[in-house]
Amino acid sequence: MPTIHDVETGVGRERTFRSPVFSRFGSLSGFQRLLPGGSVIAGVTVVATLLGGLVPVIGSPVIGILLGIAISLVRSPPACLKPGIAFASKKVLQGAIIVLGTGLSLGRVLSTGSSSLPVLLGTLIVALGMAWLAGRLLGLPADLRTLIGVGTAICGASAIAATDAVIRADEADVSYAIATIFTFNVVAVLLYPSLGHAFGFSQHTFGLWAGTAINDLSSVVAASTTYGHAAASYGVIVKLTRTLAILPICLGLATLRGWRRAKPAEGPSGRRINLRRILPLFIVVFTVAVVANTIGLIPAAWHHPLAEVSTWMITAALVAVGLSTDIGHIRRAGFRPLALGAILWLTVGLTSLGLQALTGTL
Repeated sequence: MPTIHDVETGVGRERTFRSPVFSRFGSLSGFQRLLPGGSVIAGVTVVATLLGGLVPVIGSPVIGILLGIAISLVRSPPACLKPGIAFASKKVLQGAIIVLGTGLSLGRVLSTGSSSLPVLLGTLIVALGMAWLAGRLLGLPADLRTLIGVGTAICGASAIAATDAVIRADEADVSYAIATIFTFNVVAVLLYPSLGHAFGFSQHTFGLWAGTAINDLSSVVAASTTYGHAAASYGVIVKLTRTLAILPICLGLATLRGWRRAKPAEGPSGRRINLRRILPLFIVVFTVAVVANTIGLIPAAWHHPLAEVSTWMITAALVAVGLSTDIGHIRRAGFRPLALGAILWLTVGLTSLGLQALTGTL
């Protein structure tokens, strides 16, 4: 699981949030560190893909995360596997999103993003408001309810990491927030496709529901890919549009805390906000892939094979996410953070469906 680290800088100690991944992947030693975990993930992914072919209604991504969790419950992965697991859970997933972009057009991305804005903005406002209200009623610290709120409303662990870079929350609060978000990510991956089929949702409706109501990008991709390729494409676009909300949220939090310190133009401790840590680079690369396909640089005959590659990469990433499961963190989070996570999870899911009904997209 990602951890908080204190690093000495020229201006003092700076806290950074990162996964335990070797920082220089281009070197031979870096590749060697990734190989053990990568090999295990590849093997489990093959099994998940075969089982997914036998049970397509569940799909290989869901089976992948279940296999990963099952393995981690039997035995926690040893240290030699962790670099490869951390790399796959983040970088391979981002690569899968970029590959998905090779099958999309710029017009569709812009149309999907703009048409989903009413539902996106509505669920965002409701989630943040409910996090403040329910968190206070549950007696949770302000930083913890903020982290769980942005994690649910925007983009899971990525939003928690970006927000922590601004508010500098206690390490325990960050761990509890991530454990809470992870718990309901898994629940969503397992339940949403079945609920979608039970209610007879179209690919468009399910993609919008998943993209606006499921916490983390990996879980949105897993659930929507299981539902269908069209749902996956739509859900990913909606989710990436939703992810962009972390930028104004973090800038708003930084400004609020800056006012309290009489330094409104800067973040905590007089350090300016690092936008690269808030806005992921892979979103930019995803956009480049979409543009490349729009102008015809990617042959239409490549679309289906690339979609299959993307599904395999998604399954591998979900296997890694499952292997990263730490039941101890979830247990130590206690009842109140999990209760807030459950309240927000239900609120966002129902709000998304309600707004879709009001806007005629259900």
